[in-house]
Amino acid sequence: MSRPILYFIGALLIAAALIMAAAARAAKAPALMQANIYQEGIDLTGYWVSEKLDGVRAFWDGQQLLSRNGNVIDTPPGFTEGFPTQPLDGELWMGRGTFSQLVGILNRRTPSAEPWRHIYFMAFDLPSSPGPFDQRLPRLRKLIDDAALPHLHMVDQLRGRDHATLMRDLEQVVAAGGEGLMLHRGGAPYRGERNDDLLKVKPYLDAEAEVVAVIPGEGKYTGMMGALLVKTPGGRHFRLGTGFSDALRARPPAIGSVVTYKYHGHTRHGLPRFASFLRLREEGPGFTRSSR
Repeated sequence: MSRPILYFIGALLIAAALIMAAAARAAKAPALMQANIYQEGIDLTGYWVSEKLDGVRAFWDGQQLLSRNGNVIDTPPGFTEGFPTQPLDGELWMGRGTFSQLVGILNRRTPSAEPWRHIYFMAFDLPSSPGPFDQRLPRLRKLIDDAALPHLHMVDQLRGRDHATLMRDLEQVVAAGGEGLMLHRGGAPYRGERNDDLLKVKPYLDAEAEVVAVIPGEGKYTGMMGALLVKTPGGRHFRLGTGFSDALRARPPAIGSVVTYKYHGHTRHGLPRFASFLRLREEGPGFTRSSR
């Protein structure tokens, strides 16, 4: 057998081994509760209110951390030592406005203890615990308090009051650099699907779309990206031309990648009104901004 053929076979075997190793690392995607959008008019006294953290959704299955896509999140030695054996729903967080830095740390091939000392797993639910959220919440609080671990914390939850108070709280959180608020219905069981038991409250709407073309820029953006042509999950196409940094215009998102944009309602044609680029959804291990 010739040497080139041997090289080719060897390359195939290596590729197959890498694919098998990646498959072995991927667990089944956890069935996570996902949020709908808050609309004024509901009785807020039946809900708990918390800050919508600017982090990465993560699921502790009792043994390891998983991304929302079911990929294992590698952590440095000792990070999850002492974590409960019960599953925890939460997210990894470093603080307000640190999402890009957090994703950069998570995407490193080998986790390092130094940057991870600034990361916390913020738990907000006990998926496998029976009963409504009103009952799961004190169990979760006791579990976190008893563990007393440096990297395991609980998201603060306060009882809802009324719409005016909610809007004041939202304004304060956003002014301090936060992303928004979450509402969790106290009487709700944990259901791994999108439903009204969990609601997000933000000063704008956001959604995701796939990049289908990069439109060249003109004037000061000559030689750079002028806009992106994107496609919504429903198949609608529109141009996304604002919200980009010069660095991103110089190296625009690849065709086929997914971006998140913010908008304020829809036009009479059903397209997002005043759409503006918000962020590029990180691929690879599935580290995306929390989608609660």
